[in-house]
Amino acid sequence: MNAGIAPQSIETIGVIGAGTMGHGIAQVAAGAGYKVLLRDVDRDSLARGIAAIERNLAKGIQLGKLTEDDRDSTLQHLRGTTRLEEIANADLIIEAAPEQLKLKQEILREVETYSGKSFIFATNTSSLSITEIAKASARPHNVVGMHFFNPVHLMRLVEIVVGKATGDATVELVREVSARLRKEPIVVRDVPGFASSRLGVALGLEAMRMLEQGVASAKDIDTAMELGYNHPMGPLKLTDHVGLDIRLNIAEYLYRELGSETFQPPDVLRKLVSEGKLGKKTGEGFYNWSETGNQQSAGNSKQLR
Repeated sequence: MNAGIAPQSIETIGVIGAGTMGHGIAQVAAGAGYKVLLRDVDRDSLARGIAAIERNLAKGIQLGKLTEDDRDSTLQHLRGTTRLEEIANADLIIEAAPEQLKLKQEILREVETYSGKSFIFATNTSSLSITEIAKASARPHNVVGMHFFNPVHLMRLVEIVVGKATGDATVELVREVSARLRKEPIVVRDVPGFASSRLGVALGLEAMRMLEQGVASAKDIDTAMELGYNHPMGPLKLTDHVGLDIRLNIAEYLYRELGSETFQPPDVLRKLVSEGKLGKKTGEGFYNWSETGNQQSAGNSKQLR
């Protein structure tokens, strides 16, 4: 292995994880003309991810944002697999596994055992330390954070997170990829929560405390931010989209790392997660969602004590 040496260019992208973030990343990468391998351990999960991409493309055509040629080209550049070794020869591997440090380190180690070439390993973590993840690597200069936002095919931001060992060449190549994906990259230092998660989680947790205190309903709190501050989506509705369990994990991590009461998870968040009400993916969180995924009513808009 050429430790610390980034590839000269990016032609093939491997995406690990076909869930909400993974399939979205695979879609925009294939749409940009990269050869993309989307991998998941489970065939059913892989099939659901590819089906979600097909639905996104169909909706894009319906709205006049994509052509049928765009759809066909995207799907032609995309292939699914359950075998990790198949994507090990990609130039850029983007990992979109659950927010667990040990899991991400295990994936990184395993990919490196399969690959004899230099590649960039980008983790889509929203809060975990890039420096810690890179400790599992034989070439930490090639490890970087590449934090996308949901829904990936619509959100323009990519947060490039630079670990202590991340090389300049790695950062520049990831910048180039981001631009080709039609994303706007920002570069941040590897600190807990980076820029986006630290600010976004603080806002979301305060909205939850306001809900607990009966300041206003979930819908009205969200409307305040959408119309008063021009946010495209209010903090409680956004939490439903992200997943309450994910938000809880990130809040606990930030509270532990930063020691600030700002990130102490509110009781309402713990209560809903314990009840399995994780947001849009389970049909209920701070809002109730129909089977089609549309917001139907604010079942948890009342004060929750």
